[in-house]
Amino acid sequence: MNKHFEDAWYYARRAGKHLTRGLREELTPVERRLRTATGREKEVTTRREKWLAELKATEDEAVDRARRAVRKARRRV
Repeated sequence: MNKHFEDAWYYARRAGKHLTRGLREELTPVERRLRTATGREKEVTTRREKWLAELKATEDEAVDRARRAVRKARRRV
């Protein structure tokens, strides 16, 4: 009985995931049309854009750290 119960849970979870994916795929065009009609377009950022923004933030942080280190060294001298 346990084996059958585990199998049933596995297939129920799998069916739920497929249902979610299917609904998302079917409703995406509807969501897009509604957002366009109401003027609430979703900002689409690609993985590359996110990566570049993160890289820029890291670069800015490194520059700030370097400037602080130089100021601290000048005060010591």
